[in-house]
Amino acid sequence: MRCMAKKYLNAMKIARWALGLGLLGLVTGSAGAQTTGPASAISNGDNAWMLVSAALVLMMSGPGLALFYGGLVRKKNILGTMMQTFAMMAVVTVLWAVVTYSLAFGVGSGHFAAFIGGFHNMFLKGVPLTPIMEYAPTIPGQTFMVYQLMFAIITPALITGAFAERMKFSAMLVFMVLWTIFVYSPMAHMVWGIGGLLNASLGGKFPCLDFAGGTVVHVTSGVSALVTALYLGKRLGYPQKPMPPHSVVLSFVGACLLWVGWFGFNAGSALGAGSLATSAFVNTHFGAAAAAIGWAAAEWLRNKKVSALGAISGAVAGLVAITPASGFVTPMGALWIGLIAGVVCYLMVVKVKNIFGYDDSLDAFGVHGAGGTLGAVLTGLFANSGINAIFGAGKATGFFEGNHRQLVNQLIGVAIAWTISIIGTLIILFVVDKLIGLRVSEDDEREGLDLTQHGEEGYDWENA
Repeated sequence: MRCMAKKYLNAMKIARWALGLGLLGLVTGSAGAQTTGPASAISNGDNAWMLVSAALVLMMSGPGLALFYGGLVRKKNILGTMMQTFAMMAVVTVLWAVVTYSLAFGVGSGHFAAFIGGFHNMFLKGVPLTPIMEYAPTIPGQTFMVYQLMFAIITPALITGAFAERMKFSAMLVFMVLWTIFVYSPMAHMVWGIGGLLNASLGGKFPCLDFAGGTVVHVTSGVSALVTALYLGKRLGYPQKPMPPHSVVLSFVGACLLWVGWFGFNAGSALGAGSLATSAFVNTHFGAAAAAIGWAAAEWLRNKKVSALGAISGAVAGLVAITPASGFVTPMGALWIGLIAGVVCYLMVVKVKNIFGYDDSLDAFGVHGAGGTLGAVLTGLFANSGINAIFGAGKATGFFEGNHRQLVNQLIGVAIAWTISIIGTLIILFVVDKLIGLRVSEDDEREGLDLTQHGEEGYDWENA
């Protein structure tokens, strides 16, 4: 009897201990405002692919974008241009940990929940090493967090191409911090966040198909780039004075790194190592190749020559356009999207920019703004449920498949991205301009950003 009583008491102690742990878990877990899954749900294969994808996307910023943009400016501005991208790798990372991850992927409250996340995950509180089931059920929450961070880094860095060679480094930093908070974070939440207005996978009111960032990354950065270029005005001497790239070789290497890194950007957005990642990988490659051919063909018809700069610009335009569609279309659909994007973006850069006369220094709007908008719309046309039945088995996904409403949803998503980018960027530019001034002096612009902003030169020929 004593033995049975002792066993009973021990069992009661164990039960109370387990219940206490369970209640503690409920209390502490509620701060994260996201549903986490057991560690046993993690797939080592999925996690390995996502960590590699995160590294590939970071490579797109530095060295990819830094080299691509750096080669396109005059040699007196190469370090200043590359530093703008590198600064985003540091500044946006800290900002992401403090608040912007929470704003983008945390759960919002009240009427604002469809537009912006909350503050539950500030300082990465409640971001676990177990899966966040709503986002990625087979990888740790911190893997998802750091992967999405790489998108937040490269997006504002893309804008720097529009104001290259003429913005203060200090002003750029303040502008980018505010832009990431007030433009990128709400757009990312609306398209990808829990409860987001445009979230197609989690029941948003206007489900907009954006697999890897057509609206979130390219439309926002490209449109904001145009607004910034118009606000700042033209570079001294533009367009009367020729301002050719100082090293197409550097840009060529950067573009190739972008192409390779983009596999992590798009195929990684499958958030696992399955067949959907394969589809996005294939479509990414096909879209880039077709766009390079489309741009080159248009250039050949106009100039009877195909330039290296044109070919790599076409490839980047195709990568931009296929981004929202990469996980929704067939390989043939990817070829069509790439081909159309190559021709349209060429016309934007060569014709439209000259007609309106704006100084988009490195064609951030012509490639990312126009290419992202086009890609988002074409996604609504070519999306196929055989690739991604995001709305459920047996339900059409894209316009050509019978879901005519999807084209409307895509246009709504694009319109929201354009609106928030224009209004948000204008307000931020005005505030920063009044506080510290945006543009370098004329003397500093003539001397170059390398010396005036950083006190060093990219090329020291005298001591070479």
